[in-house]
This record gives sequence, C-alpha cells and structure tokens, in this order.
Amino acid sequence: MLLLKLILESFRFAYNALIVNKLRTFLSLLGITIGIFCIISVLTVIDSLERAIRNSMESLGTNVIYIQKWPWAPPEGETEYPWWKYMNRPVPKLQEAEDIMRRSQLTREASFNVFYRRTVQVGKSRAENVEIVGTSPGLIHIWSLDVARGRSFSEIEMNSARNLGMLGADVASQLFPNEDPVGKTIKIQGYKIYIIGVFTKMGEDMFGTSMDKRVLIPIKFAARLVDIRSDMGQSIIVKGKDGVSAQRLHDDLEGVMRSIRRLKPSEENDFALNEVSLISGQLDNFFRIFNLAGWIIGGFAILVGGFGIANIMFVSVRERTKIIGIQKSLGAKNYFIMLEFLFESVVLSVMGGLIGLLIVYGGAVFVSLVSSFQISLTLGNILTGIFISATIGVVAGMLPARKASGLDPVEAINTV
Repeated sequence: MLLLKLILESFRFAYNALIVNKLRTFLSLLGITIGIFCIISVLTVIDSLERAIRNSMESLGTNVIYIQKWPWAPPEGETEYPWWKYMNRPVPKLQEAEDIMRRSQLTREASFNVFYRRTVQVGKSRAENVEIVGTSPGLIHIWSLDVARGRSFSEIEMNSARNLGMLGADVASQLFPNEDPVGKTIKIQGYKIYIIGVFTKMGEDMFGTSMDKRVLIPIKFAARLVDIRSDMGQSIIVKGKDGVSAQRLHDDLEGVMRSIRRLKPSEENDFALNEVSLISGQLDNFFRIFNLAGWIIGGFAILVGGFGIANIMFVSVRERTKIIGIQKSLGAKNYFIMLEFLFESVVLSVMGGLIGLLIVYGGAVFVSLVSSFQISLTLGNILTGIFISATIGVVAGMLPARKASGLDPVEAINTV
C-alpha cells in the first residue's frame, strides 16, 4: 500500500509539474523524446528491412546452392571483387546438372536454368521485357512454387523440347485480363507456346525480382530460342536432401564439380558455389553498423534529455523544499523522499519516451500506407524504448533525489 501510495503521489507531482510549467517541461522532455525516436526508429526500420530481406532470401530456397560462373561476394579476406579472375571461366551446362544428380549422394534436386528477357505477345496484346526462364526438372520443387490454375510440367515434358509454358500471375493478368490463360497460346520470338499452368501470386521481393513477372519453359525448348551455351548468367540450382547440412552439401558439390570438369588438385575452382549465407554474413555487418550509428545519434539526444530531466528535478526540489521539511517533521524517512523524487523523474522520462514511441508508430503506419515497404513497431522495440527511458529517469533523478532526502527538516521548513 505504501508503494502504491508513493507511485500515485509521484504521478500527481509529475502531472502538476507538467501543468504548472508547460514550456519548461516540454523543453526538458524534448531531448528524451528525440533520443527515443532516433534509437527506436532506427531499430524499427532495421528490423523491418532485415525481416523483408531475409524473407526474400528464403524465397531463393533453404539448403540450396547456386553453381554459377560468378561468385556473389569477393573471396574471404578480400575487399575488392577480382572480376578479372572469373571472366574466362566456363558457364554451367545442362549436362553438368544431370551429372550432379547421378554423382552426388547428398543432392535431392539439381536444376539447370537460363534467364533472359523477351517480348511476349497474345494477338495484339504485348508484354515487354518479360523474364523467360528456361529450366530443367526440379526448379518448381526447389523454389516451392505453387500452381494456382492448370498444372505443372511433367518430367517428360521438362526433358523434351515441347513448346509448353507456365505464366507468373502478373504476366497472366496482363496478357489475359478477362479469361483463363490455361489452354491458350502466347508467342515468344515467333514461336507458339501452349500455356499449361499459372503460378500463385507471390509478390516482389526486396531485390526487385518476382516469380509473378516470369514465364517458365522447358530448357530444351529454350535452346531453340537462345544459345544456352553462351554466357547468359546460367546457373545450376541444387537442393540438398533432408538432414544434410549446407557445409556438407557444399563440400560434396565442390568435389563433384571438380571431378566433372577434371580439375587437377593444384588448380583453382573454375566455378562458384553461391549460398544465401554469403549474403547473410554481409547483411549482418551492415545491420550492425547501422544499429551502432542509430545508438550513437540517439545517445547524444538522450544525454541532452537526461540533463533536461535532472534540471527540472533540481528545480522541483527547490520549489518543494518546505513541503519536504514538513514531510520529514511528520516522520517521513529519507528513502521515502528519495523514492518519491526518483519515481517522479522516471515518470517524466517515460512520458517523453512514450511520446517518442508514439511518433515512431505514426511514422511506421504512414510509411506502410504510402509505400509497399511494411514497417512495424515490434513489442521488443517498445519495451526497449520504455526501458531506456526509465533508466535515464533513474540516472537523471538520482542526484536531485539524494539532495532532497538529505535536507534538514528545520532548515527546509524555514526556507524562504
């Protein structure tokens, strides 16, 4: 009951301080508000950005390795990307994907893919710059693609040169706005392609790519349209079996690829084994630096806010010196006076923090409404903001509270 009474009195004193000295209180709380806004807004944006990027990377597949000519990142320990070392590497080949399926004991799927852009036509309707994906069996399972209408390719169809295709959701709605595309035909480079299925809409990832804007065709049919042996950014996408770690799969594929390409033990790899973890490691460093910058910027604002809170508390002690003397003469203990001012300091500081959090929340809602980037203020960040505010309140109120608790009751009552 004593603690509850103390808390209620602290709220009352804090409220009176806000009402009586509006401008002073506003200026004192402004530092805390700005500091919490800086720190929590940075944490919120980083959390939302990291969540979106990691969700995008998950769309590349879990426990998946991309065998390509070009690595996604410079070699470990190097800051420059040595592109000149990779220029003359051979590109991945369809036969190599088939060899991996035969030789690798840890591989569940291995799909050879080429990506290029062409105009897709249906009658007088045209879709410009559509990404065409020529693929061998396995890609649909590796990327966990769902079919909304129609069906997916059979393995026989994928291994043949039949002119069949599957549309992404956006391509389908653009070319066939008022009808079901399944069973209809499209034209690419003058070739007719029969549509057998449409993928479920997936949306765009953080890298600007989307399955909704693609057309899938069998790789051997794609070979009629383009030269799949030229450098077109070909890749062999490999998914490991259940329970196989990424490192084991990486080591196994490295050995298999070296064997396929007949590389001597002294020769370097002439292929890249790219994993999502390569990007994750670089992102971790980026997010760490960005978080640190947010803490430093917000820390200065909070420091100024802490001095503001301390200032208002010293003023409050001076204004209530007689009241403190009366409380002590009536038997109030030093710890009671000290806790009273500490609670008041914490209440003022937390109020400033809550205002900062409210501004962050409003900004997050506004950005989410006007853009496709979704920002959400998490419970963890809210608790972090409140904890920081309360800590600053305790630190800023400690000296004024000690001063108030150490006053002599007789001198305090006689203070003019």
